[in-house]
Amino acid sequence: MKFTHFRPMAPSQQAKSSKSARGLLTGLTVAACLLAALSRAEAQAPAKQPPAAPQATPKVAPQAAPQAAPQAVPGFWDPRRRPERPDLSRLTVIRFLTETDYPPFNYTGADGNPAGFNVDLARSLCEEIKVSCTVQMRRFETLVDALTSNRGDAIIASMAVSPQLRARVDFTDPYYRVPARFVSRKDAVMPEIRPEYLEGKKVGVIAGSAHEAYLKAMFTDAELRAYPNDDALRAALRKGEVDFIFGDAISLAFWINGTDSGDCCAFSGGPFVESRFFGEGVGIAVRKGNDVLRQALNWALFRVWEKGRYTDLWLRYFSVSPF
Repeated sequence: MKFTHFRPMAPSQQAKSSKSARGLLTGLTVAACLLAALSRAEAQAPAKQPPAAPQATPKVAPQAAPQAAPQAVPGFWDPRRRPERPDLSRLTVIRFLTETDYPPFNYTGADGNPAGFNVDLARSLCEEIKVSCTVQMRRFETLVDALTSNRGDAIIASMAVSPQLRARVDFTDPYYRVPARFVSRKDAVMPEIRPEYLEGKKVGVIAGSAHEAYLKAMFTDAELRAYPNDDALRAALRKGEVDFIFGDAISLAFWINGTDSGDCCAFSGGPFVESRFFGEGVGIAVRKGNDVLRQALNWALFRVWEKGRYTDLWLRYFSVSPF
């Protein structure tokens, strides 16, 4: 069985793109941005916020404006719904499993040890729970079998929650999602994108993807052009064959900030996170029925976010925000 996975960066796997460098970004006001990021994303999704009627909103694109917003950090934890501290006395060690080569989420560091966003987050959770922590790297397709055969306790490997996987494992609350976003050339950036703004515009998308399905359902007046892969899609934007491209915001963020883009392009508008098209998010998998560990990890995720440590990790690894 093949499992769904958000893989925007490694070319050897279906949705991975380039291994662009991780950046360190400073100067973010932490507390106000956390919950605002997701609420702004929900406000962008036409499925949840229908566009205004034509008589109230002219079908004229707003003037291009430079992006000057601070780095946005996703937050999925409501401070009004603080989880209770579970009984942690039965936990003495957590054996995390992760993937071998999926930077910047997980990769082998210069010292030969596991490294990356997922790895650092796992270690932060263990520190919060106050238990020993090990991280073992395995090929992605072997992770679920390793978990169910008790060769590990939890999978933290950018694994997308899906009904198929829920039949085999349990998941924590999401600790990030992969939104969809539009990208344009820098001289044509739009601060906001709504369906009526793209009437007659050429929009590139990967053929057969959830992003194509979303555009067909929500952006019916745009002129869609389908491409077989990310390289062809991005080349079309650089050459001016399309006005926008639409896809996985994490891989696009690394492309924008990497050398392959030639500094041509930037995000237009905000993120789209409609779960019907783009999934439930990414969670930590545990064995079926292991509620003690699942609840402990949920509590620790909230605490790591509440203390600002999640934000610090996000800013360390994502110099251009997907949100």
